[in-house]
Amino acid sequence: MSDERLILVTGASGYVGGRLVTSLLADKAKVRVFVRDANKAQSHSWANDVEIAVGNATDYQSTIKALTGVHTAFYLLHSINLGPNFDQIESEMARNFAKAAQECGVKQIVYLGGINNDAKTSKHLKSRANTGKELATTDVAVLELRAGIIIGSGSASFEMLRHLTHRLPIMTTPKWVMNRTHPIAIRDVLWYLKNAAKLEKPVSAVFDIGGPEVLTYADMMQKFAKLSGLRKRLIVKVPVLTPNLSSLWIGFVTPVPTSLARPLVGSLISEVVADPAKSIDKLIPPPPEGLIDVENAINLALTKVSTNSVDTHWSDATIPAAPWQKAQSDPDWAGEALYKDTRERVTDASIESLWKAIEEIGGDNGWYGSDFLWYLRGLMDRMIGGVGLRRGRRDPIHLRVGDSLDFWRVESLEPEKSLKLYAEMIIPGKAWLEFRVRKMANGKSEIIQEASYSPRGLGGQLYWFAVMPLHIFVFPTMIRNLIRSANRKDYAAANPLPSSNL
Repeated sequence: MSDERLILVTGASGYVGGRLVTSLLADKAKVRVFVRDANKAQSHSWANDVEIAVGNATDYQSTIKALTGVHTAFYLLHSINLGPNFDQIESEMARNFAKAAQECGVKQIVYLGGINNDAKTSKHLKSRANTGKELATTDVAVLELRAGIIIGSGSASFEMLRHLTHRLPIMTTPKWVMNRTHPIAIRDVLWYLKNAAKLEKPVSAVFDIGGPEVLTYADMMQKFAKLSGLRKRLIVKVPVLTPNLSSLWIGFVTPVPTSLARPLVGSLISEVVADPAKSIDKLIPPPPEGLIDVENAINLALTKVSTNSVDTHWSDATIPAAPWQKAQSDPDWAGEALYKDTRERVTDASIESLWKAIEEIGGDNGWYGSDFLWYLRGLMDRMIGGVGLRRGRRDPIHLRVGDSLDFWRVESLEPEKSLKLYAEMIIPGKAWLEFRVRKMANGKSEIIQEASYSPRGLGGQLYWFAVMPLHIFVFPTMIRNLIRSANRKDYAAANPLPSSNL
C-alpha cells in the first residue's frame, strides 16, 4: 500500500472500526481516525500510530478537518440505538459526510452496510441501504459492501445469539427463527475492507459479502450449543412473538439492551442472503486460504472470549449524545445540587495491589460485596429498558476509557491514581463512582471512594434519599472488601507458591 495514501476510519472506537484500524496498520497504511472523544481513542493500542481527528459527522466543519488530505474514507457509522428517528439522523450524517468528502477531494468512500435483497425489509436495513444512497449523491466514488450477521467476539449479533443459546435450553421463538441468514466471519469482513483501500482506481458499486454457508438462525444457535459443549436446544416456534416482544425478551435474557435488540430483531424478519449477482470476487478475490465457515468462525470467537482477548466490543460504540460523553465536560459544580457519599481509608496495602483490585471491579468479578443489591438494581434498570448488569466488561482485568462496565462507563482513568465511572442506568439525574489512590508520606496508602449524584428535578431529589439507606450497606462494604482484596494480592506476591517439579 502506498505511503502517500491517507486513509480515514470513522467509527474507530466501535466494533468493526477498531479492528479495521489494527488491520490497516499491520499493512503499513497511513491512518487517521475520526472520533468523538480523544481520550477514548487514546486508550486503544493503536493510538500512537494514527492521526486522531476529533468531531462528529453531523458537524460539517469537524468533518471537513477530518477529511482534508484523505484518499480513502471508511464510513462505519450508525445510530440505531439513538431512538425511533435514527433513520433521519443516519441520512443527515451520510449527506453531511458525502458533501464534505467531495469538498476535500476524497477519491473513495468505503461503506459497510447490510444485505438488503428481501422484499420484506426492516426499518434498520432500509436505513442502512438509504445511507449508501446518501453517500453516493456526490461525485465521490462509493464502494458499498453489504454484510449479514458478522461472527466475531464482541459483535452484538454474536453476543445475542451466544447468550440466548447458553441460557435457554428450551427456547420459545418467533417464526423468523427459520429465516435464512448469510453469516460472515469478522476476519473476512476485515479482509474485504482493507483490500478495498488498496484498489488502484476508485470504484462505485454495491457488493454483497458473505461466508461459505447459508443457515437459518435456528441452525446457528444449534451450532453455538454444539461448539460450547451444550446439549441440542429445543426450539419452539410461537406465532404471537412479535419483533417488539422478542426484543424485550432478548433485552432481559442477554447483555444486549432492548434499545439495540429492537432494530436487530426487526432485521431478522428478512432473509439476509448474499446475491451471487452482486459478488465481489472479481474485484477483491477471497483470502488465499478461503472464507471461514461458521463453525470455525464461532470457535475463533469463543476462543477470544475464553482467553479474555476481545479487542473491541459492541458496547464500545456510543451514540453522539451519549450521556457519559456529555458528562465529561461538566464541572464539579454546574449550578445544580451535587450529593456525595465519600469514604476514605488508610491501609498498609500497596498502591499497585489497590489499583489492581479497583480495576478488576464489576462484571463476573462482582462489586466487592452486597452483590444481591447490585443485582437487584441492575434487574430494575433492565425492566425499564436500561442496560442492567448483563453487559459486563470487555476484559476481566484491564479497563480503558470508554469501556462499558455493567451499567457504568469508564469516563476517565489514570493508572494507579484514579478511576471515574459514569452511570448509564436510567435514573432522574447523573451519577458517578470514583476511586482515587495515593501514597502517603508515612509509607501507607490512602484510598478514596466517592459516589456523586446530580439530581434532575424533584424526582431526582427523592431518588437520592430513597436509595441512601442502601448506601449504608453497599459503599462501606465495597471499600472494606477492596482493601481486603489488595491485602490478599500483596500477600500472594510476597509468598509465591513453590514451583512444581512435576
